[in-house]
Amino acid sequence: MEGGPEREPRPPTAALEDPTQFPDSVWQAAGGARDLLTAFAELLIREGQLRGLLGPRELPRLWSRHIVNSMAITGFVPASTDVADIGSGAGFPGLVLAMTRPDVSVTLIDSMERRTAWLSDVAEELELRNVEVVTARAEALHGRRSFRVVTARAVASLDRLGGWALPLVTPGGHLVALKGGRASEELEAARSALRRSGGSHGTVVEVPSPLDGSVTRVVLVEKRAPGPRRSR
Repeated sequence: MEGGPEREPRPPTAALEDPTQFPDSVWQAAGGARDLLTAFAELLIREGQLRGLLGPRELPRLWSRHIVNSMAITGFVPASTDVADIGSGAGFPGLVLAMTRPDVSVTLIDSMERRTAWLSDVAEELELRNVEVVTARAEALHGRRSFRVVTARAVASLDRLGGWALPLVTPGGHLVALKGGRASEELEAARSALRRSGGSHGTVVEVPSPLDGSVTRVVLVEKRAPGPRRSR
């Protein structure tokens, strides 16, 4: 028997943002990635809802809420380094970082195969040679992989995120997490948990959006070098 018709994604509830109308400051912040970011946005508009990556209400604010927001971390990633993005989902911020910073190697980590299939498809479609995709929980990579920078966006509270991410960070490297308006309160509540995971006290940096000046909060937690063992 023939299957039913393919489900069509519902149209967005509002007009989509038009990147051709963005100020030059957005493209300056993006480096030379204007064409890549535009192609990525088009893929998300076409397939994101159908593949369960974004809801219909997210598409009209795809650029401001997700793509430009993800660009806030680029200034906290050293040149020519290795980065892991845990819970990459639709590709925020990991894919955006890979596009805007071709000098860094980005490993996208997600536990759901349908998401890593999407990430692999995008990397292939856009010919992103600096991307590796791993289907795994972050904890499964503890002791097996390490990175100078580990990023995350909308994955978990900082106390839990630190336990997943900091074991992947090399000493002297950083967890770079995108957080919301209560970032300072969340950091304060997580300080003890972060220290237990090998992190420093952490700081919150407010990064203005090149699109509209709104503030994105980036939490930076340095991975401490292990201290000397106490003799018995």
